[in-house]
Amino acid sequence: MNKKGLTNYNPGMHYFAILTAIMTFLLLGLGGLVTSHEAGMSVPDWPNTYGYNMFLFPIGKWVGGVFYEHTHRLLASAVGLLTVGLAVWLGRRDPRRWMRWLGVAAVALVVAQGVLGGLRVRWHMDNLGIFHGTTAQLFFILVCALALCTSRWWWQTAGPQWPQAPAGLRRLVLATTVLIFGQLILGATMRHQHAGLAIRDFPLAYGQLWPDTSATAVARYNADRIEVVTANPITAGQIILQMIHRLGALAILLLVAACAGRAWRQLGGRAGLVGGGGGADETRRRLAGVDPGSNRPGHRDRPHQQGRRYRHPACVGGRAGARHRGVVVRDCLPASGNFDEFCA
Repeated sequence: MNKKGLTNYNPGMHYFAILTAIMTFLLLGLGGLVTSHEAGMSVPDWPNTYGYNMFLFPIGKWVGGVFYEHTHRLLASAVGLLTVGLAVWLGRRDPRRWMRWLGVAAVALVVAQGVLGGLRVRWHMDNLGIFHGTTAQLFFILVCALALCTSRWWWQTAGPQWPQAPAGLRRLVLATTVLIFGQLILGATMRHQHAGLAIRDFPLAYGQLWPDTSATAVARYNADRIEVVTANPITAGQIILQMIHRLGALAILLLVAACAGRAWRQLGGRAGLVGGGGGADETRRRLAGVDPGSNRPGHRDRPHQQGRRYRHPACVGGRAGARHRGVVVRDCLPASGNFDEFCA
């Protein structure tokens, strides 16, 4: 347990960050309703609403698509004010410099979101909605990170006692994160091109593993659509886009499973990943060969093991061998930190 960190824990700041994250989540949902109801241009001016100050627009006029777009703007304004307040609070009270900069980044992102939404209306550019939707999710992740890093759990457990993830695992997690972000961009593109139903069946695509995208086949798909009167005809490009999105989802599933399995093996399962005050310490004791449930020595300290002295995995092949097997050497060294002394 990081007792020093508890003196810096601010419950008010933490709950305020949670409130900001909840409001942002609601804003994401409302933004989705705006797109679903094709209400993005229901209010043709910005930052005003039909010539009114946005905050003074008569409630009696909140009808049809105007209701979704106008309430989306109001909620976005509330989230912006909460974000500015949180950033100021972090700047004045949080001792961590990187957290203060994260607060500044959150303000920059929420301002960028408002500008993107306004330019989409003023410039009549539907494609700006792709960037608007993607940036919104980045902002939500950032606000959730602020809520996590201001929590009591974070202050209790964060610090140098955490086991360091091996470089290979970090690269795998980074690659998975990049792929997920690419999937978000694909999803936003499908959403704003209304290509979400370009393929009407699942898991097959028009009865095949990969659908026919010839001009004749696409014409047949459009002829069979129920909503063809009110929707734009689908194109071969939209079908291919949705197929790439499906393949990306499968790749993400496999990579996330690989990340989870590798983290479980290399970080010691539950003991290395969770625990308010004892998780990291328990991992260190296990790696050092000490029974984590008591003060009794483990195999490393026993003088004999079937007639010969036991060697800890970190000692086999030296430091390079330990890194190859994912053993975090620094987490199992004695207090002196001497590797040779540990493996003597």
